[in-house]
Amino acid sequence: MFSFLAKKLKFLQLLKKNLSQDQEEQNKSPQLTANLKTNLQMIKNILGNSDDIIIRPFVLGTKDQQEAALIMIDGLIDKASVHDFIIKPLMLESRSLNDNDSLADSIEELTETLVCIAEVKKVKTLDELVNDCLKGDTALLVNGHPGALIINTRGWKSRGIEQPQTEVSVRGPREGFTETLRVNTALIRRKIRDPDLTFETMTIGKRSKTDVTIVYLKGVVRPGLVEEIKKRLKKINTDLILESGYIEQFIEDAPFSPFSTIGNTERPDTVAAKIMEGRAAILVDGTPMVLTVPLLFIESFQTMEDYYSRPYYASVVRLLRMLSFFISIMAPATYVALTTFHQELLPTPLALSMASAREGVPFPAFLEAFLLGLAFEILREAGIRLPQAVGTAISIVGALVIGEAAVSAGLVSAPLIIVVAITAISSFAVIPQSDASAFIRFILFLLASTLGIFGISVGLLGILIHLATLKSFGVPYLAPFAPLKPADLKDTLIRFPLWLMITRPSSITKKDPQREKWGLMPRPQDDNNKG
Repeated sequence: MFSFLAKKLKFLQLLKKNLSQDQEEQNKSPQLTANLKTNLQMIKNILGNSDDIIIRPFVLGTKDQQEAALIMIDGLIDKASVHDFIIKPLMLESRSLNDNDSLADSIEELTETLVCIAEVKKVKTLDELVNDCLKGDTALLVNGHPGALIINTRGWKSRGIEQPQTEVSVRGPREGFTETLRVNTALIRRKIRDPDLTFETMTIGKRSKTDVTIVYLKGVVRPGLVEEIKKRLKKINTDLILESGYIEQFIEDAPFSPFSTIGNTERPDTVAAKIMEGRAAILVDGTPMVLTVPLLFIESFQTMEDYYSRPYYASVVRLLRMLSFFISIMAPATYVALTTFHQELLPTPLALSMASAREGVPFPAFLEAFLLGLAFEILREAGIRLPQAVGTAISIVGALVIGEAAVSAGLVSAPLIIVVAITAISSFAVIPQSDASAFIRFILFLLASTLGIFGISVGLLGILIHLATLKSFGVPYLAPFAPLKPADLKDTLIRFPLWLMITRPSSITKKDPQREKWGLMPRPQDDNNKG
């Protein structure tokens, strides 16, 4: 016990030491001086002799002949903007402007007279200058003026707005997020044109320096949610952030749970709808996947297309998704339990048919199901990683040729092939829970192999208890079922008409609860009032 406490105390001391070292490194950032040559030498010492670093010296004005320089990264800048709106005005127009008068008394005045780009700011430290240049901005330094101007000239090549491949819909917008952060924020702004829509950006990753933006709607967002997100993001101390999955694993509530407590999507309309319900979104530069918090378990069975269709069909499809989820986790386990322990529960004709199909199979039922399930997972992974044309061919060969040959050779039984096929198809109906369903399917399979239906019951009870203990940023994962909130049940198992969804989900937020007026149900026009 004492050794455990000593290790914990040592770990806390080491963590405190690392935090103090990081703070000291931030405070040691050198200041930019008024001497241009000194500044350029410091920049060269940091950036080295990399070929993509461009340092462009030139002269401002004709009377004072002030030396100046631009620092930029080739490939990250828009060269046309740098040439037309920075270099050309500073080199040519500054001469006519300053024939009789001296150049601007401060570097900030250049933004009012010569620099023709909207987004300009001044920095005083060397680290700020280097970080902004590595993001695609251009730095302007003028001899005799301390500090530097950072001019927004970002213009790298990016993928266009396309339909998301992972969330295809029949009805709805055909646009998805891209790898460019500012494009993604614009897509959300187009959906929610409200002045209360707020974007807050911070930089995470000591070496990657990745921009991460929190998006929320003031006056609607769940109280304390934004502060909690910022708190968790600020605790991340790592070298590299490449994708939103990095962020998700650092800030999730239950890292050891198979169920994700953070949502992700590529669709701007999905993010806009969640923000309007009181959630917040987390955008990461360099990835089209956007995180949303808090997340409820019921959201796994909802899609945006449910709200674009009429409520009757949308409700039926939603129930089918729930049924598909239960089939995907229970089908193999139920087959093994019935064929191994509980044959008396099967109708006599079905039991005889299954027994004759398994005649000659050299493996017991649980080993047969395990090997076939393993083969399916291998085929699915191969189909995903290979190019699309080859992956389709692999799936056809694996499903038809290998499966039929295995049954003909007597290695597996035909009923099990049907069970595995139904399990695979059902798992594809609920993609957000595909990872969790694979893990649960394996656990229930092991319990069914040893304890039969009793083992399946114990496993399902354990999963239910685990789900009831989960929270996502303070919100119960099983809400609005546990704790029960009858007012929020209008968008769970079935979807009520939109004109009945008058209030926002109270499980998510209690601020500004009413989102539409009462009495919006459409009514036919009275024949007596026809003009």
